[in-house]
Amino acid sequence: MENKNTTFKQTPLQKTYFALGTRINLTIFGCENPAILDKTYDLIKYYEDILTVNRDESEVMSINHAAGKYPVRVSEATYKLIKRSVQVSQEYLGFNSLIGPLVKLWGIGFDNANVPKEKDIKSTLNLINPQKIILDDNEMTVFLQDDGMELDLGGIAKGYIADRIKDFWHAFDISSGIIDLGGNLLLVGPQPKHDDALWRIGVQNPHDARGSAIGVVVTSECSIVTSGIYERHLEVDGKSYHHILDSKTGYPKQNNLASVTVFSKYSIDGEIETTNLFFAGEPVKDWGKDNPNLLGAVFVTTDNKIYLSKFTPNDFHLLSDEFEVIQH
Repeated sequence: MENKNTTFKQTPLQKTYFALGTRINLTIFGCENPAILDKTYDLIKYYEDILTVNRDESEVMSINHAAGKYPVRVSEATYKLIKRSVQVSQEYLGFNSLIGPLVKLWGIGFDNANVPKEKDIKSTLNLINPQKIILDDNEMTVFLQDDGMELDLGGIAKGYIADRIKDFWHAFDISSGIIDLGGNLLLVGPQPKHDDALWRIGVQNPHDARGSAIGVVVTSECSIVTSGIYERHLEVDGKSYHHILDSKTGYPKQNNLASVTVFSKYSIDGEIETTNLFFAGEPVKDWGKDNPNLLGAVFVTTDNKIYLSKFTPNDFHLLSDEFEVIQH
């Protein structure tokens, strides 16, 4: 009998691009039209053009340039994304789309990295208050009340764009593929190489180079997003500072978590939840129990313990004897 996945077991179409400040890998199965990949890249560039803060001109930069002066009207897509990011930021769970000035002050991961003076941190905290954003739903305008405030959607934009790519692919009847936006992974449809149609996803070892996995999660189509302290560091006087900054204190968030990986239906949810879970400071046992779109989370602690939320031990296969899976 013919395997139900036979139609996908052909040479995939795959191309690599550079956008969103990172390497983009797009892979589709069961399709013989490579132009779709280039059209996908055009879609990515469109969203980058309106959402970026790494250029002087974009819809978001127009808002930043007008900080403390006047509200700025933006497109419907940009407004809805900003509104979602502001609402989440105002929950004060960790995610903050205004944290840009604090990130620039520390500069971790860049040539100007430093430990700022306490007075500079305190003054910067006044610029990252998400309550100081005024949104007008009727006019679709955004107003940053104080001069020097900066809106940055970098912590949510990749997830939003990945979800839009999936919608775009479905419009072309692409039923299986991989959207890799520089570490933000969205799996579309069945896995074409396995008879069970499930994907095998490695969970990064927070102590080793990228690509070294401590375990594998077996899952159906979903988004995978990770927040971890291993990506960028600043070493000063024998002390290490990671890049995940706490907008309440102005300093890197200190806890026992090395990384949090979230598996979700929508990539934008994964972006938000990984940040919020990292700031929770400990594995959250009942995380996502009332939200079917949140499929599972893997917490890795600095003392090499692994905790699972919404996953069972059968869903996670440990690869490293340096780590221990703890039931909770």
